[in-house]
Amino acid sequence: MIRKTCEECRGAIVRKNVEFTLLGESLGLFPADVCMKCGEELFDEKTSDRIDEVAKKKGLWGLAARTKVGKVGTSIAVTINKSIAQFMNLQKGKEVYVHPESKRKLVIELTS
Repeated sequence: MIRKTCEECRGAIVRKNVEFTLLGESLGLFPADVCMKCGEELFDEKTSDRIDEVAKKKGLWGLAARTKVGKVGTSIAVTINKSIAQFMNLQKGKEVYVHPESKRKLVIELTS
């Protein structure tokens, strides 16, 4: 099915190559239907599968993980798994900046 109008805003749809990024890493340019009014980008299933393949090759696939809050002395601790630590180049002793973005989201930023 060829889309001519956006289902969200009724804007015109054009087919063009757009950059896809995951976790701040560019995976390349991929064909997408793009709304000229609201900017919505829609990838077909074949393209989505190609994006997944590139993400897996770059080691970006499946980095999210669940963990439990633990206790270290009188403080609490969150364990970061090996794949995330490697992706972010985290090492024991490296300084990070931790702050809440909201009551449900904690941000950990590298300081150097």
